Amino acid sequence: MKGTIGYDILSWIFNIMVDIFFREVRPRGAHRIPQEGPVIFVAAPHANQFVDPLIVMRECGRRASFIIAAKSMGERGIGTFARLLNSIPVVRPQDLAKPGKGRIQLLNRKTDPLRITGIDTHFTQQLHVRDSIVLPKNVGQSEVVEIVSDTEIIIKREFKDLKALELLTQNDGTLYKCMPHIEQEDVYNTVYDELNDGQCITIFPEGGSHDRAEMLPLKAGVTLMALGAMAKYPGLDVKIVPCGLNYFHPHRFRSRAVIEFGDPITISPKLVEQYKAGGTEKRAACTKLLDNIYNALKSVTVNAASYETLMVIQAARRLYKPAHRKLHISQVVDLNRRFVIGYNLFKDEPKVKELQQKVLAYNQLVKYHGLRDHQVSRMELHTSRILALLGYRILLLIIWGLLAFPGAILNLPVAIVAKIFSAKKAREALRGSTVKIAGRDVLATWKILVGFVLLPTIYGLYTLLLFITLLHTDLPLKWKFVAPAVVWILLPFISYASLRFGEIGMDVYRSLKPLYLALVDHQSTEQLRQNREKLSHDITELINEYGPRAFTDFDPDNIFRIAPSPSASNNVSRSTSQFSFPKIASGFFNQRKEWMDDRNIFNWSKNASESDADDNLYFLGRSSQGNRSRSGSASELDGGWTPDSRNRSRASSVSSNNGEGFKVESMTSLSPTLPFNENGLKQRPIFKIEDFDEAPPKQAIVG
Repeated sequence: MKGTIGYDILSWIFNIMVDIFFREVRPRGAHRIPQEGPVIFVAAPHANQFVDPLIVMRECGRRASFIIAAKSMGERGIGTFARLLNSIPVVRPQDLAKPGKGRIQLLNRKTDPLRITGIDTHFTQQLHVRDSIVLPKNVGQSEVVEIVSDTEIIIKREFKDLKALELLTQNDGTLYKCMPHIEQEDVYNTVYDELNDGQCITIFPEGGSHDRAEMLPLKAGVTLMALGAMAKYPGLDVKIVPCGLNYFHPHRFRSRAVIEFGDPITISPKLVEQYKAGGTEKRAACTKLLDNIYNALKSVTVNAASYETLMVIQAARRLYKPAHRKLHISQVVDLNRRFVIGYNLFKDEPKVKELQQKVLAYNQLVKYHGLRDHQVSRMELHTSRILALLGYRILLLIIWGLLAFPGAILNLPVAIVAKIFSAKKAREALRGSTVKIAGRDVLATWKILVGFVLLPTIYGLYTLLLFITLLHTDLPLKWKFVAPAVVWILLPFISYASLRFGEIGMDVYRSLKPLYLALVDHQSTEQLRQNREKLSHDITELINEYGPRAFTDFDPDNIFRIAPSPSASNNVSRSTSQFSFPKIASGFFNQRKEWMDDRNIFNWSKNASESDADDNLYFLGRSSQGNRSRSGSASELDGGWTPDSRNRSRASSVSSNNGEGFKVESMTSLSPTLPFNENGLKQRPIFKIEDFDEAPPKQAIVG
């Protein structure tokens, strides 16, 4: 591969930026990646614009060229970095689309649905055969097969979407865009040659990045690359490795991510021969391979069918007793996926429906109290102990706050500029896209790029100000130069140390709320704790009852070692593999309660494990309907000090399920109009799981 030195240097720099932006990036299944030979990495969902390629590049262990939009390649900064990373530009037709003159309409949708009539249009000047017309908000597009006149064209496929038909049948017609047809032969030939040289290609088959809940329909380009390379170079064995990108709040600073690599897809010679035949055989070969890729991507991402499904899945993962321990974030992803499999099999069972209602009601109470589920389970303390811990942690909060203060002040200008600039870029991206919901997929990219430029600049400015100040002092000339140089070197370390101190301080701050509630409203919080215990018991009993029916070797003491039964595989599309994780000791839950142990709260131990505080995966929580409203943000993990994810062991299990993913940024909430008790405090509802007999009100799904 050309430019390996530039690639390695830039990847090293971006690794540092990724380590700063993300609190943890954990890989899974990287041992599946072939170490030699041509590989195509297909990654989805494409939720984080240019950050997604950086994470794939960081964890795949091989140099990989990226398929990038030529529009992005032409931007200053981005284009330079892309060229150093050996990216391959591809011209996207949508980037060249231009507004059409006049308006278009469909005069006879029943007898002649392929004939589009123009009003004051100039089709002969603006369109060519194989170009496409695109309706507003991308509600429909169709290829042009014949240009009859300036005011009449014939399209290849009729518009069937109701919104498209509504626009086209208006009396005055509708606006439209002309999208040119682009031949991509040069791009494909470049990819073929790279693969023939034994190199790797990374592609995001959805096309551009987006912030939708579900994976967008995959484009056939990846199949043309793989099959075309093997057809052009006989004997070439191209492997396709699916990469699942699972984020915990992808645009948020110091969030977490899991990248999971699935089993490589081997392309059969028969499929290549079918591709060579051309015509319908070629299309059939591409379709079959694309289906395999889609199913493989589903096996390395978490997918739930609805908001209520998510509530049940998260409750099962948090409350099912053998799983009730600190988990690595990769295990959180895996457990949610496995519980989805079981839920999809038994969701129509009366017991499951009843439990689902109880889970939603419990989440309402947790949200109302301002707590997280992992804080509820251990609130049984005496008043004296609560007062002592509250005072102790307030003192700790002051200490950590003071330690974090210098870095916070030094980096505050960068944080403000990054937030403003990334928000501006998000608005621009939203205006120029037909698939984005709020443009949040570009936020992390521009925050990193702004930091990449401004951090060295502002450190240089601080150093310059110090040097100018020292010039007006009586210090020896040597120290006037040495002191600024030392400050220049130390500033990044001071900033990073302050960042970590601030994280620990935030963990301490979050631990104050349950102590305060237990002190001022003990009855309500105790009732909530008892409700959780009852719900945990019910979920455990239910899963232990249905688990053996879903998984042939189900073991309640070892849920990380399960394989699907025939019934599961028949009902849920998934790749079958044997899961292997360390067995959970049976006596684990008999140990003393250590929620108030500061080593657990601040994660000072060497075991970098995952708490229950942040189980809201990005694609576990957003409605596919695209509602833009937000009802809050999900909590972050309690862990403070975590080792470099690149030095951790890589788990090997993989599973999949049906349905699309969605995002939850907060749980449901109760009505604010609640009575006050005799102490003047707002009365918190007393709720018993066993007395619940009706479904909670429907909640708006976060979009």
